[in-house]
Amino acid sequence: MQNRQIADIIEEMATLMELAGDNPFKCRAFHNAARLISISTGEMSVHAEAGTLTTLKGIGKGLAPIIADLALKGTSDELSALRRSVHPGLLDMLKVEGLGPKKVRLLYEKLGINSLDTLRRAAEEGKLTGLSGFGGKSRDNILRNLALLDRYRDKRLLREAETAGESVLAAVSSLPGVTVCSLAGSIRRRMSVIGDIDVLAAAPEKTHAGIIAGFGKFQDTGRVISSGPTKSSVMLDAGIRCDLRVVTPAAYPFALQYFTGSKAHNTRLRTLAKSLGWSLNEYGFTAIGNGGTRRCRTEEDLYDALGLEYIPPELREDTGEIEAASEGTLPRRIGDGELRGTFHCHTTWSDGRNSVAEMASAARELGWEYIGIADHSKAASYAGGLSVKDVTRQIAEIEELNARMRGFRIFAGSEVDILPGGSLDWDDRTLGCFDYVVASVHSGFRMSEAEATQRIIRALKHKHVTMLGHPTGRLLLEREGYPVNVKSVIDAAADYGKIIEINANPRRLDLDWSHCRYARDRGVLISINPDAHAVAGLRDVRYGVGVARKGWLEPKDVLNTLGLTDVTARLSASRARAGR
Repeated sequence: MQNRQIADIIEEMATLMELAGDNPFKCRAFHNAARLISISTGEMSVHAEAGTLTTLKGIGKGLAPIIADLALKGTSDELSALRRSVHPGLLDMLKVEGLGPKKVRLLYEKLGINSLDTLRRAAEEGKLTGLSGFGGKSRDNILRNLALLDRYRDKRLLREAETAGESVLAAVSSLPGVTVCSLAGSIRRRMSVIGDIDVLAAAPEKTHAGIIAGFGKFQDTGRVISSGPTKSSVMLDAGIRCDLRVVTPAAYPFALQYFTGSKAHNTRLRTLAKSLGWSLNEYGFTAIGNGGTRRCRTEEDLYDALGLEYIPPELREDTGEIEAASEGTLPRRIGDGELRGTFHCHTTWSDGRNSVAEMASAARELGWEYIGIADHSKAASYAGGLSVKDVTRQIAEIEELNARMRGFRIFAGSEVDILPGGSLDWDDRTLGCFDYVVASVHSGFRMSEAEATQRIIRALKHKHVTMLGHPTGRLLLEREGYPVNVKSVIDAAADYGKIIEINANPRRLDLDWSHCRYARDRGVLISINPDAHAVAGLRDVRYGVGVARKGWLEPKDVLNTLGLTDVTARLSASRARAGR
């Protein structure tokens, strides 16, 4: 297991301990260990093999064997025992916004509530009234958040589904007979929320039965839902359904295209194939009448047979990609390594876990030329928002670090709260100190669409604002964004020459891909930002790149594909227009 997976499991164990009423100091130790593992630059597997885990800060003799098992074996007896000891419905209850482990345990111990259904009934029947920690608004909040959960039931974030899918893919690829395999479905199309995991494998027909049997015995398989000669569906321990399909090598390119989708895209391809005298399905082309057929070795061959440029999976949503592919006008995809830096990163000056120097060092290790530090403004006291004195000290620290570096720069920025009326948290004098300013909404979500939209537009008019952070404020599978008219906000950004970010945090992915193309057409520059709160979070830009690709953006549409010289000039020009 990699550090991120280990950290997630240690965090889960800490939560399970809290639900079980375990020693709070032990729970806190596990929470702290999860945080430290997530920001560690060294792999736990290396320390586990060397027997040096206990030399790491926050990892004692009790934790070390658990981490070693996870790192080297991918499992832990302690984890399994904890999962068995806690009613599974309590974990579901934690998904309700506002319910932490202490409140969930209280509901279980006092009222016997052990599932989302019993929680809903108790709220509807007024049984929560008078229970410590549950005020008058608790009933309405719980019922509203339960309704959101119903909407997102059985859905997972892309990162979570992708992590589980890659583990399955590695296991399937090792099964005898498999020549090639791939993730398909919505993961391959880089959708922000995933329903289930689709895996496709190619193998000689005589090996199919053995592959299906081996898949059912995969160590992370909780139970087999169904199984047939070429398809098996399982529920993983992670709670995600996974479907495996096995086809012959000759059918593989057709099956990969078909099971990647989307349905609308596939319908258009079948119609196009029919116009050429073929029937197209997941097994191949079949001639209609006396026409000839065509074999394909790759997906590229399939699209070429239909007279199309190869259409990347991200674009297969029937939003004009068929027409563009026939005309040779598909957008140039942003390469995984084309970002030269990023903005909107947090440090220990506010609610980040790493120092400015550590974040800069990690950025340089990624091959970047710059990083923008944008810690919170003073209104975000819950996130350690800076005071004016802190701003002065942080900028001095950044200048000192920059003086020691060559070919790399730290830009001094701020994530400034957009206040309810649309004004900014800092005064103009303080705003003038920064290289750039990210303006974001963090509070006051319960506004009308007109109010929320005007609030953001007013902020975008401000001369010191460089870019808009997480434009809708959504948290995927947790809460809806504020009711903002995104197109009107994009129009305002175009009018005032402002940048809009794609917040690449997998819980946000905001700006959504469906709005990126409109921003591009309006000439609005996009910045792919990780909203990183630790060095590990810098790598989340890859999810933002996926959003940009899916939204038809090209490198020229993205601010941070620019090198250091050009991005410095771009920010300097913005400062000059603001009179800084």
